[in-house]
Amino acid sequence: MKIPNVMTASEAVKLIKSGDRVLIQGGSATPQTLIRAMAARGPELKGVEVCHLHTEGECGYAAPELRESFHTSAFFIGGNVRKMVGDTVDYIPIFLSDIPSLFREGYMDLDVVLVNVSPPDKHGFCSLGVSVDIVIAGIEKGKKVIAQINPKMPRTFGDALVHLNHFSACVMVDEEIHEMKFVAPTEAEKAIGKNIAEIIDDGSTLQMGIGGIPNAVLTYLTNHKNLGIHTEMFSEGIVDLVETGVVNGSQKKVNPYKIISGFAMGTRRLYDFMDDNPEIEMLDIAYVNDTAIIRQNPKVTAINSAIEIDFTGQVCADSIGTRMFSGVGGQMDFMRGAALSKGGKPIIAVTSTTLKGVSKIVPALKPGAGVVTTRAHARYVATEYGVAELFGKTLKQRAVALRNVAHPDHREELDKAIFERFGSSLAIK
Repeated sequence: MKIPNVMTASEAVKLIKSGDRVLIQGGSATPQTLIRAMAARGPELKGVEVCHLHTEGECGYAAPELRESFHTSAFFIGGNVRKMVGDTVDYIPIFLSDIPSLFREGYMDLDVVLVNVSPPDKHGFCSLGVSVDIVIAGIEKGKKVIAQINPKMPRTFGDALVHLNHFSACVMVDEEIHEMKFVAPTEAEKAIGKNIAEIIDDGSTLQMGIGGIPNAVLTYLTNHKNLGIHTEMFSEGIVDLVETGVVNGSQKKVNPYKIISGFAMGTRRLYDFMDDNPEIEMLDIAYVNDTAIIRQNPKVTAINSAIEIDFTGQVCADSIGTRMFSGVGGQMDFMRGAALSKGGKPIIAVTSTTLKGVSKIVPALKPGAGVVTTRAHARYVATEYGVAELFGKTLKQRAVALRNVAHPDHREELDKAIFERFGSSLAIK
């Protein structure tokens, strides 16, 4: 297949002009060659707005010395740009499921889209591989699309396939895609994983992210049966469960027998598992995270994390006080979707304390903290000390339930706060 519009990265990024808005494909698919070339053009550019979900690797466009050239509007804040928030980086609070509508409905016009794709098949279709999420909407509406064509990108299906005709410029690279190394769960994370696994029913449809707690949950599911996957993202923890038949999607009502996701992050083992695998469908995040779709599957079990939780059930997951740390993401999409699913369980999973020993269960959130999951949406909170069930409980009952899964070192101060707020009308158990 002859590839049209082939040029070097430095030639390709000349399509970016001052004042343009540029969308970058994110996660493990972050197109590093194109990003480096764009950043190198910084002295020639002014007022370019860069948009993305969290990216991995280099982010030279966010360097303070290039603040006149680029400014970033992030839909989710990754670790590589976190220190620049408030300087060259700003944050757009938005549900993950809503981001594609910004492009499709004209709220944000896109001048250039940068993507990292597999080589084309004999029909001219490349694959977006491990990241379809919001970028497929960007490709639909972007005026120019610059693709780095990369044999290291696994070929995935669903909404991932994009024809060469969509690309204004093609840059041939041979670049490793980002790997998220497996980190063994801590003892506390193992305990949380065990607590959550005990309330996951056979036939459940799972949504979970990446990190120690999701990895721990997955290790305790080896004796479960007929699990399904419908999730905004996944990591390689699911591979063993698929290969042993624990995950087969047989009970799903929507996309049965398929693993549905928007993006994936893991090691090469995961990417090789995904490559040319028709069991996996990488889809537009507007579909994946649509509560009307999520709720149709049975027993949706959504596992999400938090920074702190007040004892009425308000969940802060995007900031530390007024300091933005991450973003809203898809937490509310799946918390609500799971709640609406028959037999569903929306779960917030946290270690009881921070690494410095500060309680994550508190009488009140820090001033300026963002409420991502409201107290009306919070149903289950899991720590290493158990699972608090909040649905249908009064504020007083919630406070006691959350106190009981807090770290023992902090329960006395929580008892005092509960008494001060609610009086003695509720016994502490």
